[in-house]
This record gives sequence, structure tokens and C-alpha cells, in this order.
Amino acid sequence: MKRISLTLSVLLGLGLTAATQAAEPIRIGSVLSVSGPAAFLGDPELKTLQLYVERLNAAGGLLGRPLELVHYDDAGEAAKANTFVKRLIASDKVDVILGGTTTGATMAAVPLVEKAQLPFISFAGAVVIVDPVKPWVFKTPHTDRMACEKVFADMHKRGLLRVALLSETSGFGKSGHDQCVDVAPAQGVSIVVDETYGAKDTDMSAQLTKVRGSDAQAVLVFGLGQSPAIVTKNYRQLGIELPLYQSHGVASKEFLALAGAAAEGVRLPSPALLVADKLADSDPQKAVVTGYTAAYTQKFGGEVSTFGGYAYDGLMLWADAVKRAGSVEADKVRAALEATRGYVGASGVVNMSPSDHMGLDASAFRMLEVRDGGWTLVD
Repeated sequence: MKRISLTLSVLLGLGLTAATQAAEPIRIGSVLSVSGPAAFLGDPELKTLQLYVERLNAAGGLLGRPLELVHYDDAGEAAKANTFVKRLIASDKVDVILGGTTTGATMAAVPLVEKAQLPFISFAGAVVIVDPVKPWVFKTPHTDRMACEKVFADMHKRGLLRVALLSETSGFGKSGHDQCVDVAPAQGVSIVVDETYGAKDTDMSAQLTKVRGSDAQAVLVFGLGQSPAIVTKNYRQLGIELPLYQSHGVASKEFLALAGAAAEGVRLPSPALLVADKLADSDPQKAVVTGYTAAYTQKFGGEVSTFGGYAYDGLMLWADAVKRAGSVEADKVRAALEATRGYVGASGVVNMSPSDHMGLDASAFRMLEVRDGGWTLVD
């Protein structure tokens, strides 16, 4: 368990006015997977929230009040996420909750925030988070359904119509599996092999041997964390030469580091953040993603990831809603979030509505390929 707060004593050093210093802070609650199997997702998310809460406070806070970040680490466990969300609501009295690194943690929080009628913006991918729409629940990443559609459309263009699907038994993996099975026929794709693996498995050779013995023309792995990198290494070790696709669940430099040379040629759908320097100057996201990249690397070093981008969008969407609402009252902020139009973020251009609590379309996804150990745009 870890609690991080930007206290008023810290804010004094940020040059705020006396009135802002004395004001009651606006409390932002966060539950993220900063340790455990999803740590490479949760770590950049937390760092991003810390960075931009600090930057917002340096600019005067919101509504003349400083921001305080109250964070707990669920270590990738849904039960812990449930406990910490209860604490944020009942004890910490937060004004919003950001996070849920994983689908499991997010869905453990949903009934709690719905009952409390508190705005909740998730950083997890499964479509079930926002479909059906839940009044108090929003999300920033593209859905798994969109990822399936993007991948299958690319396969279809390449004439790869028979697909082996290897999905993780996590909440994200299960949802991704179901969405891919559902959308495949409309994309002209047939799933000829359907295998699963556990999030903590260390060898997937048995499943991949079945793939090698099939008539599949391409393979899609749907998972997150370290396991997809293990699948990729096993894939190369077995000498399988079929085109290999991954989901947006591994859209980070960490995947490249874990998979090494085995990742060469892998394709996946991703937000623009991973290829910020390759975007056209006319791209509306160019300034946002290059700005975020510069700020994050200056503060923390290393590489940015799409997961940090999801946190950036979550915080900034909420801050924008608070400004437009002129209040942190839950019902007013919720209504302002639903009225978001034309927000240009790290994940795309967001247009929400009462029936759409994500606000992204397929154009927000870019298809990338690993070439020479880095990400390259292929569309």
C-alpha cells in the first residue's frame, strides 16, 4: 500500500497565491498497478499523474484551489483495488477517481463509484467498462473491440484471412478474445485456432505448437504485461514464420525491451504517442504528444508509453470538465465530461456524449510495426 499526497507545504514552494495556498485542496484519488505483473503499465501512469498534478498546481491549481493526489497501489489485484476505492470514497473523500490500470481492477471499482455517484475515469482497455454506458464511469484507452477491428482490417489488406488467436485469461484477455471472435466474420476473417494462456505462465510453446500445425496465415496475441513478450520469444524459438500481431495492451517500449530481437516484424494498433516524432506537422495530435513526451522524459528520463498517455488524458479531461463546470460537484463534472467535444489528447481526439463515455473512433488508432528495434508507422 502506498499513499502519495502533494501537501500544502509543497505547494508553498510553487509560487501560488496566498488565497490558493489557504484553500481546501481538491482531492484526486487514484488506484493503479504500480507493482505486480502490470507494473510497467501502472508505473508510467502514476508518474504522469504526479507530474501533471504538480504542473497544474504550479499554474495555480483549479478554481483557485490546489490539487492533492491520493494514490494506492493495488499490485494488479482486483480485490485490493476494491478495498482502496472504498477507502478513497469513505475516508479520503476524494472528488474524482482516476485509474484502474487493468480491466479487473476497474470492474471491481465500478459498482462502488456508481453507488457513490462519483466520477471515475479508467485507464483500462476492455469495452465492457463503457458498454453498456454507466453514468459515472468513463475511460481513456481505445477498446479491445476497436483493436480487433484494426488488426483484422490490416490482416485482410494483406490477404491473411485464417487467424490463430492466443489470448490471456486475464479480464483484458478474456474480453479481447470475445470481441475478436465477435467481429472476425464482419472483417472477413476466420479464427481457425483458439488458444489461451495464463498471465503468469512462463512458456507458451504447447499452444504455439498447435498454431504451427494448423493452416493459420497469421497470429494475434491478446494480453498485457510480460506474458506477450514470452509468447513472442517462444514464437521465434519454434521457427514460426507467420505474421505476428499483438494488441494495444503491449504498446510500450517495455515490450520491445522484454521481447528483444524476437519482436522484429510484430504489428499492433497503438495511439500516436509511440510515434510522436513521425507524425506529420499537420496532425492535430502532434503538439500534444510531443509536448507530453518532452515533459515526461525531462522529469523521469527513459521512454514514454501509451499507458502514461492514458493517465494524461484522464487527468486533463477531468480538469477540463472541472473548468467548464466551474465546480467539482460530482453531477456537474459528470455532465461536463459527457459534453466534451474536440479534446485533443494523447490517445486521439475525444468527443463524448451521454451514450459514449470514451469518445474515440477508429481513426485514433495507428498501425505500427517493429523495425530495427523501434516503432514504425505502417498506415
